[in-house]
Amino acid sequence: MRSIPSSPCSPSLRRRAWLGVPALLSPGIAKAAADGVPISGQTLSVGPDLPLRTLAQALRRAGAGDILMLQAGTYAGDVGVITQPYLTLRGLGTGAILRADGKHAEGKAILVVRAPGVRIENLEFRGARVPAGNGAGIRFEAGTLILDRCRFFDNEMGLLSAGRPDMHLVVRHCEFGDAPRHDSGLLHHLLYVGAIGTCVVMNSRFFNGWRGHLLKSRAGVNRILWNELVDGPDGEASYELEFPNGGDNLVLGSRIEQSARTQNTTLLSMGAEAEGRRGGRLVLRDNRFVNHHPGTPEAPARFVHLWHERLGGAVEVVDKGNVFEGPGQRGVP
Repeated sequence: MRSIPSSPCSPSLRRRAWLGVPALLSPGIAKAAADGVPISGQTLSVGPDLPLRTLAQALRRAGAGDILMLQAGTYAGDVGVITQPYLTLRGLGTGAILRADGKHAEGKAILVVRAPGVRIENLEFRGARVPAGNGAGIRFEAGTLILDRCRFFDNEMGLLSAGRPDMHLVVRHCEFGDAPRHDSGLLHHLLYVGAIGTCVVMNSRFFNGWRGHLLKSRAGVNRILWNELVDGPDGEASYELEFPNGGDNLVLGSRIEQSARTQNTTLLSMGAEAEGRRGGRLVLRDNRFVNHHPGTPEAPARFVHLWHERLGGAVEVVDKGNVFEGPGQRGVP
């Protein structure tokens, strides 16, 4: 298991950068944190030598507020659906690996989540494939989901969410990487968030994309805090970070680095698919942008592309304390 840095920036920088954050947070994020607190339930142990040998068996028995403790190891072809409110899945030790091995729940994912207050900790999702070409480690369809220390590798989509405004997602200390390199006709995004209420991604790492984006979010409110979105020398992602619908967006204390093999010459994009629905806000503070692609005459390199003509309203922009390295237009146009 790869180690995840606590932050791409120093502790002193994180403390200084945090001073401006609380006023930018939304009630939806507070709700997401509160919804993650499970109600009282039983603890069920899962492992190959236990009465509950598979996660699928445990999910069939589990009730609201239960905690499923998965022994470390690989669970091959073990897929399921979460509908129980306030359920917790927790991998023990070095973590539990859910390897698809050609299986999927409902033709969608290794794990489908549609319930409030769900927490998933220390699990790895690997190898999701479905006939539609968008097989996800997790398909998040309703409720609130908090991910902690989870890993997503070699999935057609790492996590793919629905687009309901009453949904909230929190991702912290997670890894998303190694997009599959097969041509299914779809873009293989490492994290693809629909038009939900809030999306918070903290202290997480994204790398080695292919054609799709490292992180794409249509959420109304996005808080991208202290992450590494570094495609790596062999990565061929498009955008490293995209907010296609606009929205209220804060990117803080992160390293955003584009490969020379990229499918796009922009690192961060906002509003490309807004279609005049709304304006928005983009706050970039204390980030390091690094570009290894020189661009072309037809597509010049740029660090940030703000699609004013498609956002359909005024956009508040804050560009403070950011560092830009490599070729490309600096700052936020």
